[in-house]
Amino acid sequence: MERIGSADIVLDIGGWARPFNRANYMMDAEPHATRGYYGAQRPAFGGDREYFTENTWIQRDICAHTPFPFRDQEIDFVICSHTLEDVRDPLFVCAEMLRVAKRGYIEVPSRLAESCRGIPEPGQVGWSHHRWLIDIEGTDIRFLMKYHMIHSDRRFSFPPSYLARLPEERHVQWLFWDGSFSYRETTIHGPENIAAELRRFVERSYRYPGWLLQLDRMTRTTRGFASRVARRLRRAGRR
Repeated sequence: MERIGSADIVLDIGGWARPFNRANYMMDAEPHATRGYYGAQRPAFGGDREYFTENTWIQRDICAHTPFPFRDQEIDFVICSHTLEDVRDPLFVCAEMLRVAKRGYIEVPSRLAESCRGIPEPGQVGWSHHRWLIDIEGTDIRFLMKYHMIHSDRRFSFPPSYLARLPEERHVQWLFWDGSFSYRETTIHGPENIAAELRRFVERSYRYPGWLLQLDRMTRTTRGFASRVARRLRRAGRR
């Protein structure tokens, strides 16, 4: 709020669940009438008064590859909080933010938090509806596809206890930008290379005891054997 002037035009992208009240314009796939999904549990922020109205609430697919309905640099400040990890094309959204706005704020879950098991269900890594693992370093944002492999092996994620000990401020990462920022997608080819990247990220911050990894390997081997036997029995039963 300290970075926004009284006459600034503000845009909130993807703020339906928890609107930024100071925004003059809101852009989201959900309608104005259902805003504030979290209710009193997570009230709106950006002041008590809603600057946006039903007429300035733009309901649309932000990844539709249709330019946002603003002129170049028309927006003084854009906020995009806990949205980029959800959408199918965050690169397009970043490009349009840079086109229409002079400066802004981006917030996403930290890759550390997104790589923890038990959110919100045991055995699940991170939030089920998130598509990306994101790293922010300086003014550079890197997007890595959240490969399904992350759920398959203990070595690719942190235990629930790691998240419980992680300071609250490290659950998220953020970027205030002015003028520009850089963004890119990291692509990895080959299952072995994907596994190596996921494993390296965890090992930089946490080491599993050897006996636990051995037990995990034995469990996965047993499950794989049982699955193969079950498939053979089903095929035999159809003959």
